[in-house]
Amino acid sequence: MVKTPTQADTPAGETPPPMFYPSRPLALTDPLEWLRLGWQDFRHAPGLSLAYGGIFVLFGYLIIYLSISAESYVLLFSLITGFVLVGPAIAVGLYAVSCQLGDNKRPTLGHCLAESRRTIPNIAMFALVLFIVLLLWARAASMVHVFFPMGPDTGLAEIASFLAIGSAVGAVFAALTFTVSAFSLPMIMDRDVDVITAVLTSINAVLKNRAAMALWAFLIVLCIGLGLATGLLGLALALPIIGYGTWHGYRQTIAPPAAHTD
Repeated sequence: MVKTPTQADTPAGETPPPMFYPSRPLALTDPLEWLRLGWQDFRHAPGLSLAYGGIFVLFGYLIIYLSISAESYVLLFSLITGFVLVGPAIAVGLYAVSCQLGDNKRPTLGHCLAESRRTIPNIAMFALVLFIVLLLWARAASMVHVFFPMGPDTGLAEIASFLAIGSAVGAVFAALTFTVSAFSLPMIMDRDVDVITAVLTSINAVLKNRAAMALWAFLIVLCIGLGLATGLLGLALALPIIGYGTWHGYRQTIAPPAAHTD
């Protein structure tokens, strides 16, 4: 179990760790630079990038194939849940690639896997947080269906209401997921911090840079949308670039420990 450091856990004479680390102010166009740096990292490590991106694509095809074959929403939800639980570990590997490039080192798969193994306890806890959000999201979606049942005789007005309410509910949970995870995973990989500290730091950074982070969220949706439009194949390019861009965004946004003052 991951434990949050407290005053009692801190040796005498040492400053206890903060609940969260401060963030730097961002310019509106900074996310565009993160995307450019992400593309630059992809070009410097195309093999590893496509390997990680290919995992996402294969998992996407597996979800589609098994769901259509079994005609089971339960199986679809189970596979998506599995992706939510495994995805963070894959993302850590991408951050490790950017970290090695930033240190002027040649990225290796061994180092990426070592970083993923090292952070497994915190990754598992973070994945649990995402899983809980996913369960709440699924429950909220089912409640929308209860209040707006769809049938062959459903009129356009009812369909419009269903789509509007469903989209609003989905947007709330998507915004929550983005805010919690924007910088959490790269921080967990980069520093010896617990999940709660990383999540609170991410929330603080997003809330203090709403405009820039809204643009970053839009760019993520745009890249994923373009990847989906290519029959998922484009995700092999889009997702690594997003992962690398997230790492550069984290390094620019979250102040280092030495910059923290009480």
